Amino acid sequence: MVFEISGLYNGNMNDQIRNFTHEIHRRDRGLKSESPLDWLAAFSLLETYLNKLKKPGKKVIFIDEFPWIATARSKFLMAFENFWNHYCTKRKDLIVVICGSAASYMIQKIIKNKGGLHNRITRQIRLLPFTLGETQQFLKSRGIDYTLYDITQIYMAMGGVPHYLEKLSKGASVAQNIDRLCFEKDGTLRTEFNQLYASLFDDSEKHLTIIKTLANSNKGITRLQLAGQSGIASGGDLSLKLEELIESGFISEYPYYGNKKQLTLYRLSDEYSKFYLKFIQNNRNSGSGTWQKLYKSSSFVSWAGFSFETLCLKHISQIKKALRIDAIFSTNSSWFNDVAQIDLLINRDDNIMNQCEIKFYNTPFTIDKRYYLNLKHKTAALQQATQTRKNIFITMITTFGLNTNKYSNELVQNNIKLEDLFAD
Repeated sequence: MVFEISGLYNGNMNDQIRNFTHEIHRRDRGLKSESPLDWLAAFSLLETYLNKLKKPGKKVIFIDEFPWIATARSKFLMAFENFWNHYCTKRKDLIVVICGSAASYMIQKIIKNKGGLHNRITRQIRLLPFTLGETQQFLKSRGIDYTLYDITQIYMAMGGVPHYLEKLSKGASVAQNIDRLCFEKDGTLRTEFNQLYASLFDDSEKHLTIIKTLANSNKGITRLQLAGQSGIASGGDLSLKLEELIESGFISEYPYYGNKKQLTLYRLSDEYSKFYLKFIQNNRNSGSGTWQKLYKSSSFVSWAGFSFETLCLKHISQIKKALRIDAIFSTNSSWFNDVAQIDLLINRDDNIMNQCEIKFYNTPFTIDKRYYLNLKHKTAALQQATQTRKNIFITMITTFGLNTNKYSNELVQNNIKLEDLFAD
């Protein structure tokens, strides 16, 4: 690491240049120069410093919070493009790493750059939240040894975001931790929601409108429905906002069986946002003990069921591994009509479809006569609508497995439990 800099939040151009220059002088105290007045001069100074590094081996230049440095009318991006194209590409020993939390800037100005950085990206790293298994490992490394069920509840409330997970206190229950972080006066997640979107996106009000619209639908809605319910016209602006939210992991796009584009579903997949809008927003002034009351309510049961579905859709690779079909080509989709809906349909190349039914319970799940008839009806509707000749295997994904009875024996071919979702 030969140069490392992080942008200053809300710093102006002069602040950013001084910070940049200070880092160069800190690493090379013998370098004498006038203070740069613009970014072209600042990068020229960086080149002077780099020219003095003669040791063999790769040399890393790391620029963090890149969008914060690129203040309005500063021409920072122009100067960086010039530095990359006319200096870095002539040296084979330099690796330049840039990153930033302002997702809209990174996507539009860097990844989709049509100027000097067009097609210049060597490798793109999309930093995703932890999986369930990674969350378990992270918590154990901090001395927190929850059960799989408890970790799942934590995940459904705040996702696999390390910045949130590291706030959990050892020795406190799940309910106590959620209470402290989300509902008490100084709780970290009590006021995080609005700050989060404002820091990530330009014109974040439209992003928030999309998020709040999707939060009202547990199963997801089509683009046409989203446009109508949000009031954002179904044009380029909506496409841009959807792309930014998808790339940043806040919403997910689920194709419809047969790849019918107009029936593609958009679904809020960020656990914290869903939890905030469902519980924190209207209860954040309720104080200590709020969550310990709420998680016993009927609204918790409804939220937990749909949140567990979202969680499972994020762990499809673990589901396929549990089914031992990870080596078989398959596609994942949703399917629905006026009378039935399947959130996860795995269409395999070995003449089988897995119709996945997802249930979150604190005990083994029992298929009673009513649910048995519902499953039969759903499978028949799927067969009739798709005209498939494939075998349809009903696959139950549950927390603690199934109670065996005549209904489960007749219908269920596969039973995936919580521990399967924690696999690598």
